[in-house]
Amino acid sequence: MADAMKPVQGVVRWRPLLSVRIQRAVLSVHLWRGVVGLAIVTVLWQFASDVGLPILKNIPKPTEVLDRWIYVAQTDKYWMSWLSSFLRVAAGFLVAQLIGIPLAMAMALSRTSYGTMFPVFEILRPIPPLAWVPASILFWPTWEMSITFVTFLGAFYTVVINVLGGVRAIDPAYIRAALSLGAKPRHVFWRIMIPAILPSVLTGMTVGIGITWEVVVAAEMIGGNMERGGLGFFTWESYTGGSFPQIIIGMISIGIAGYLSSAIVRKAGDRLMPWRKLF
Repeated sequence: MADAMKPVQGVVRWRPLLSVRIQRAVLSVHLWRGVVGLAIVTVLWQFASDVGLPILKNIPKPTEVLDRWIYVAQTDKYWMSWLSSFLRVAAGFLVAQLIGIPLAMAMALSRTSYGTMFPVFEILRPIPPLAWVPASILFWPTWEMSITFVTFLGAFYTVVINVLGGVRAIDPAYIRAALSLGAKPRHVFWRIMIPAILPSVLTGMTVGIGITWEVVVAAEMIGGNMERGGLGFFTWESYTGGSFPQIIIGMISIGIAGYLSSAIVRKAGDRLMPWRKLF
């Protein structure tokens, strides 16, 4: 009987903690400042549309967008577009971190690796990810793999550059002090170098996730179809179909998706660097 009550007790213990977190989120000053900012923008948008400003005369009013959004939100197609784009962004972004961070570390720690790989990296880096779309279709057997590759490129270059800069910014005095006190190279790597480059990694990830969304949406617009979907294709299809409120819905949805993705990255950074909350 006592064993049967353990899960229930665990749930009971978690409920007050979850309730406190929800209360803190709801009462957060930052949250309400954001809400006020969004409300001001919406009111100004509605006012400008009502008075007929030339710049906004062809843009749907917020009330029209909201009415259409309520209808669109009840369709499976809209939420499948969210899911498709999120999966593509997640796949390309994670692969970029798994390849980009070790590659940047190798170039930063080895002159041979730097001299061999950095020139190739610098030649490829100025090429826009979208310029790779035709080539990626030839390289990869499926469109999903092609679009994931293009998405990967959107985050890859950013994280490599940031990690390179982070390693070079480490004060050599810290490493010399650790070695003089008997630290092994592996201790220097894990206890000094990794914590030191984490802010640079987080910066690269934060910037990279935004670029990744830009790339995946554009790639979906270029080569998407009904089966592949995605928020980019959803927006483009709305344009070709002449549904202007739906275009705004697609744009706002992309912005919300990018915001949520960046928030996840920042939350992961706070977990990896708890000392930042002390300053």
